[in-house]
Amino acid sequence: MLIVIDANGPTPLYAQIASQLRRAIAEGKVRAGERLPAARELAESLAVNLHTVLRAYDELRSEGVLDVRRGRGVVVVGTAGDRARLVDLARTLVEEGTRQGLALKDLRKLLGEVS
Repeated sequence: MLIVIDANGPTPLYAQIASQLRRAIAEGKVRAGERLPAARELAESLAVNLHTVLRAYDELRSEGVLDVRRGRGVVVVGTAGDRARLVDLARTLVEEGTRQGLALKDLRKLLGEVS
């Protein structure tokens, strides 16, 4: 599994990591029951802070995709299904809206117009 981050991009590093892990799980590149690299190991390989990886793992844990246990590692327990895809799309929308100078309330209004 290859994770590539853009340190100069507008998306926070933890969100980039979580997004790429979500996608790998959703596409079946990583399956339920498989272990992911330890947070420290992944942080070192990506040259990011340990807490950045821990935050990404915690986000996926709260979505029910990962089981994170100290001493036992990180294991994929669920699939990153449609909800995870929507979370990624929503983040992309917020980032693009912010880049264009729109406030969150303006984005909500825009979403109301298309529904």
